[in-house]
Order: sequence, then C-alpha cells, then structure tokens
Amino acid sequence: MRQEEIATLPITVIRYLEYLSAIKNKSELTVLEYASDLRMFFRYIKRSRGLVEKNVPIEEIGISDLTDDIIFNITLNDAYAFLAYCRTERKNSANARARKAVAIKRFYRFLEVNSFIEKNPVMHLESPQTKRGLPKYLSLDQSIALLESVDGNFKERDFCILTLFLNCGLRLSELVGINLSDIKDDNTLRVIGKGNKERTIYLNNACLNAIESYMKVRPVDDLSDRDALFISKQKKRISRQSVQKIVEGCLERSGLSGMGFSTHKLRHTAATLMYQYGNVDPLQLKEILGHENLSTTEIYTHVYNEQLKAAVDSNPLNKLSKNKKSGE
Repeated sequence: MRQEEIATLPITVIRYLEYLSAIKNKSELTVLEYASDLRMFFRYIKRSRGLVEKNVPIEEIGISDLTDDIIFNITLNDAYAFLAYCRTERKNSANARARKAVAIKRFYRFLEVNSFIEKNPVMHLESPQTKRGLPKYLSLDQSIALLESVDGNFKERDFCILTLFLNCGLRLSELVGINLSDIKDDNTLRVIGKGNKERTIYLNNACLNAIESYMKVRPVDDLSDRDALFISKQKKRISRQSVQKIVEGCLERSGLSGMGFSTHKLRHTAATLMYQYGNVDPLQLKEILGHENLSTTEIYTHVYNEQLKAAVDSNPLNKLSKNKKSGE
C-alpha cells in the first residue's frame, strides 16, 4: 500500500493512522502496514454486509464511503469471520493473521479511548497462535565469504555497507538513513531506529576502516543529498532496493544464493555472532539492536542453546547405549 492510497480510506481510519504517526511515532512502513490490514478488514466487512456485488473482487472494493455507523458497530464475530476468511480464502499464514488481529484490536482500542465508541467490541479478540522459529543467519565462514565477494566499480561502498550490516546489526532502513553527521569523532554512530528512536552504536575497527576507505572515493559533486553517507550511481541517497540488489549480488557471487539469506538476515547474523563470540549478554545486545522488548533479543540465546545441543548430539557416543540388566 502506498502513502497516497491512505486518502482512499474512511476518515476515521485516517485519523487513527495520523495518531500512529504523530503521537506514537510509528515509522511510515508500520503505518502503511496498519493501513493495509484495516483496508482489507473493512473491504471484507463491506462485502459481508452485502454492500457490494458478490462478483466484485475484494481488491477492487472501495471503502472511502464506509460510514462510521458501520465501523463503530462491528462485532467480535465479524473479526473472527474475517480471520477465518484470511486463512481459507487468502491462505494467509498464522503470522499474517496475527498481525491483522493486532491492527484491528489497536484500532478499536483507539476508538474507545477517544470516546468514538463506548465499548471496544474486539477487546477479547484472540490472535492465531504462531510458532516462533529461530532466526536464519550466516556462519562466520559464510560472512567472511560474503565480504570477500565484493567487487565492481563501487566495491568500497558495497564493502562498507556489508561491514556495517554484519558488525552493527543495522536494519535496512537504518543503514540507508545514515548521514555523515551521524558518524561522531568518538567513533560512534547515531542511528534512528523504529519509531524514530535514537540509539548509539560503537564502531569497531572493521567499520572504521571500511568507512575510511569508502570516504576516499565517495562522490562529492552534484549530490542531491550531501549529508547522505551512501550514494547511488545517480548521485542520490542510496535506496533500500539498491542495497537489497547489492546484497543479492554478493550472495550469488559467494555461492550463498538460494539459501534463504537476505538483507535482514545480515542483522540476524551480526546479533548471533556478537552473542556467540563477543561475550555479550542479552541486555547489552538489546541496546545494540534497538529492540523494544528483551523477549525479542532472547531469541539469539536460543540459537546458541540449539547449537550447544546439536554439538552434544553430534558426539558419536550418542548412538551407543548399554541395556544390561542389573546384576549381570
């Protein structure tokens, strides 16, 4: 969903999205995700109420004319029916349905708190149970191979990008948003994360050397954004899509493509390597990664525990057993 499509939503929903942006400091991406989920929900409501022809594809149902009377009077059964539709008809995963359930609950909580409605009809809406898998990440050897695969006309820039990803655990949006002024004289990096929350990351020697090498060749003339650290071929701040292509190209050259790795997996890699080799406790890792909740960070401790279990299980003596009876 694009920013301009928000204007096609009911005014009450738009007010909620403005609240998320202005008061809750949610990122543009998060606001757009909420908008997309609520739009699909109200498209479903409009269809289930018989307000559109049955043969109209749900993606083509407009909801800008949806009245507050309908929005304010949905029921808990409506929400569960929608989640069932998302599973059976749209084949949404449990995670996707859980996200939609959260969007609906928080929207109606907003309406209740701000006295649009007297009682939240979906207060007791339960989210689908999800299985939280361990994060996928590159091993130390794979990380080295990825860095060694960097080549081309922008190799200093691309090497610096990978180095910051793998050493600092940056999100993609955080990396492309780095400004020259964010790199401080005390060898720290100022990062603006989710919800416009600021944090400080200490740059190690690998990062400092990569930045120094890149700065020697970084363009300085005819730039549309002179403070942007990473510059594209078009002399603009590098885009998320360009960084993703750079990472994909390096994965392919290093023989790691088709294995489920992506830009975000480099963040998982940094976190896992720091926990494995850096003697970092979860609270420290939480601050480095900019997680809001410690429970999000603790998944990396589970990764390490799984590795320890696998190491013990791999012992060849694991397959031997003794079944002698007592007294023999």
